[in-house]
Amino acid sequence: MYPSRFRYEAPRSIDDAIALLRQGAGEAKVLAGGQSLVPLLKLRFAAPELLVDINNLPGLDYHRADPDGTIRIGALCRHAELERSTILATRQPTMAAAAPLIADPVVRNRGTLVGSLCHADPQGDWASVVTALGGHVVAQGANGRRNIPVAQFVTGPFQNVLAYDEIAVEAVIPAPKGTVAGGYLKLERRVGDFATAGTAVALEMSGAVVTRAGIALTGVGGSTIDAAEAAQALVGGPLTADSIAHAADLAAQAAQPRSDHRGSADYKRHIVRTFVERILTRVQPSTERAA
Repeated sequence: MYPSRFRYEAPRSIDDAIALLRQGAGEAKVLAGGQSLVPLLKLRFAAPELLVDINNLPGLDYHRADPDGTIRIGALCRHAELERSTILATRQPTMAAAAPLIADPVVRNRGTLVGSLCHADPQGDWASVVTALGGHVVAQGANGRRNIPVAQFVTGPFQNVLAYDEIAVEAVIPAPKGTVAGGYLKLERRVGDFATAGTAVALEMSGAVVTRAGIALTGVGGSTIDAAEAAQALVGGPLTADSIAHAADLAAQAAQPRSDHRGSADYKRHIVRTFVERILTRVQPSTERAA
C-alpha cells in the first residue's frame, strides 16, 4: 500500500522546523529515523498532511557524557552509534545491554533512541531502559525548552505529551551517585521481533548497599511499566537471595500482560520474574566482593 499524499519539508534549523509544525496545527509528523513512522505511513495508519524531516538539522547527531557523568543523546543519534558506544560500555551497563537488542541491524542503522521514545510503542525497549535510569526528554518549542521525565512522557500506547509544535531534541540520563550496575533482557521469538517480555534494571550502589534502583518492563502492558515498588524494595540494603526474589515477585505483579500468540499472561509474568532475578543475580557477586 502507498501512503496518502502529504507535503514534505526538510528545514535546516530548529526554529524553522518548529515554525513548520505550528503551520501543521497538529496535522504534521516529525521524521528522524523513520523506522516506525514510514511503515505506519505505508499502511495508512498515519496520514499526516505535512512531514517535517529533521535530518538536516545541525548538532543533533551526538551522544556524550558531561563532566559530572550525565549522558546526553541527541535526536539524530542512531541506535547503531549507541551499540558501538564506549561511553555506554564503560558508564551505563543497562543501556549497553539494551543497545544490541534493538530490533535488527537495518533498523539500528537508521532508527534513533529519541524517536523510539516519542513513538511510545509499549514494546519499545528504550523507554523501559530510560525509565529505569530515571531519564528525561528535552522538548523544544516556540516558548523554549522543557524537561519531561520519561515516566511522564509516555501517556499511553503510541501517545506522548509533546505539544504539536514541539520537537524532542534530546534524551538525558542523570549522573549516577555511586557505582552503577544492571542490565536489560528481553524474550523475542526471532531477531528483530517485538518483545514477548523485557525487563530493564538499573542500580546505584555504595559498596554492597543499593542506594537507588529502577526496574521497568517492556511489552507486558499498554505502555512501559515503571515497577517502582519492586525497585524500591531493593533500596537500603545489599542484594541477597531473599531481596532479589522479593523484587522479582513485585515486578511480576506490576506486569499487566495479555495472553496472545506470543504466550499466556502467566507465562509473561514468569518471564518478568525470571529476568529480574537473572539480572540481579549477575550483579550480586560483584557487590558482595565490593563489601
